[in-house]
Amino acid sequence: MSETKSEKQATVIPLPAPVLLPINGLDARFPVRRVYCVGRNYADHAIEMGHDPSREPPFFFQKNPNNLLSGGADFPYPPLSADVHHEVELVIALKSGGADIPADKALDCIYGYAVGIDFTRRDLQGEAKKAGRPWEIGKAFEHSAPVSALIPAARLGHPDKGAIWLDVNGKRAQQGDLEQMIWKVPEVIAELSKLFTLAPGDIIMTGTPAGVGPVKRGDRIASGVDGVGLLELSVI
Repeated sequence: MSETKSEKQATVIPLPAPVLLPINGLDARFPVRRVYCVGRNYADHAIEMGHDPSREPPFFFQKNPNNLLSGGADFPYPPLSADVHHEVELVIALKSGGADIPADKALDCIYGYAVGIDFTRRDLQGEAKKAGRPWEIGKAFEHSAPVSALIPAARLGHPDKGAIWLDVNGKRAQQGDLEQMIWKVPEVIAELSKLFTLAPGDIIMTGTPAGVGPVKRGDRIASGVDGVGLLELSVI
């Protein structure tokens, strides 16, 4: 008997499990489509990485949706690296998208916000940079993007200032403020939409302030963005 349009399309292997992020106060989950990241979006971080902090065009890279680590799970130290760094970030979740989105319309695309950490295999990233190769081995590895529960913008609003920070074993390592972003949230969305067609389910990690540094097994990490949330985990 032939399959009707209403019947589920057969697949030759099982469908991958969807990536779903928790939402503060709701049982429903946020389905993830893509994960974009903004590089060097705080002037002090650009300086510490040896770059000019001037307002040059932003650049972007990607992690994979299944690199996201949610639910307060601990971060397993990855293989083939001896220099994994923490980078705390404000995370954006989109409910709509498009191409060439005007900056003055960009906030309308946002579903909500979260706290995230862009863990980076700095040694492997450095080797890739020297060889002129892509960064995926340093950035898009398993569990490399822990993220807190999302807070809907309908409840929170759109934060454009407030402390962003990260502690390692109770000692402050990163400290900044959202207003120190070189490219603000609406501009990030607008610039990214010139390069990619954005869509509901897209996640954007907006960059990290200065103070990035190594973690080791056994470390306890606490991080947060004022008004958005907290993200705590252990390195195992």
